[in-house]
Amino acid sequence: MNRWLMRGFLLCSVAGLPAIGWAQDESTVDKARDALAQQEEDEDSSRQLEEVFQAAEKNYSLQQEGVHSLNYSFDYSYTGDQRLDLAITDGSIRNIDVVPSATHNFTNSFSYDYGFKDNLTVGTRIPLVVKYDTQDELSLYDIGDVSFTARWQPLAYVPGKISTTLFGTLSTKTGTSPYEIDVNEQLSSGSGYYSITGGASASKVLDPVVLFGSLSLAYNMPVDDLEQVRGGRLLEEVEPGFGLSGSLGFAYSLSYDISLSISAQLSYTDETVLTFRNGDQAVAQDQMTGFLSMSLGTRISDTTIINTSVGIGLTEDAPDFSLGVSLPINISGLKD
Repeated sequence: MNRWLMRGFLLCSVAGLPAIGWAQDESTVDKARDALAQQEEDEDSSRQLEEVFQAAEKNYSLQQEGVHSLNYSFDYSYTGDQRLDLAITDGSIRNIDVVPSATHNFTNSFSYDYGFKDNLTVGTRIPLVVKYDTQDELSLYDIGDVSFTARWQPLAYVPGKISTTLFGTLSTKTGTSPYEIDVNEQLSSGSGYYSITGGASASKVLDPVVLFGSLSLAYNMPVDDLEQVRGGRLLEEVEPGFGLSGSLGFAYSLSYDISLSISAQLSYTDETVLTFRNGDQAVAQDQMTGFLSMSLGTRISDTTIINTSVGIGLTEDAPDFSLGVSLPINISGLKD
């Protein structure tokens, strides 16, 4: 008989015993109590929920020492905008036109993580970017900015308690820089500068719900020795502003194998200063970006959880919407 059905049967049977029978047969009660107690081989719903949740929120999970993992993710985002073209001569507007623009961004990413210690995981992410600008009929196929990440859990995880993870990320400028292309003829696949990010994340399991949040600060390194023509001037130096990002959300366990998570992210980017060879400077104003993401984690086998997500931009500077899917890649050479 199924153990859970057996437990229910024993619970009902014990509850129906008269008081005198309960006192006379303590051995029966002990056997019932043992049967109702969780056995080692039983499913732990909190552990199952945490495992499904970790597949979707890598910031909140660590690998065991010596364990490798390789994951693939595909993300699509769409950004639509309106461009205002002006021709000004002698202080007068000679031409004005509103031109719609649309950019489709497809990113295939491979992420590798290794458990250096039980509480320390290191990893890298390699993105392959495909971009289309349907208005200017431009396209791009290139590698993006490769990043390296370390996640450290200072305290051991205790069920029922808040779990805290500190993380740091170095993002390179391996992608095509937006400051080294012909802006009228080419698209970029990277930021164009190195970036160092540090922060902390926290999560807590309240079966069947996991609450989580994170806060991070990014320092974007200046770039010099540039020779890009912009508006008839030669761009020489870029000082990107710092970035501040925070997120809050929750994951809900629909069953042992399926979880639904919803999170909101708010990011602030300080102003960027562009310096030209003639001494002129241009300032790109600071930006506030909001994004709402919904994700479904589905276990299809003991070792595979597929995560699908959809996101909606909440501010003007955010992508209009995004779609994504991620799953682990099982390679025998990476098994511990």
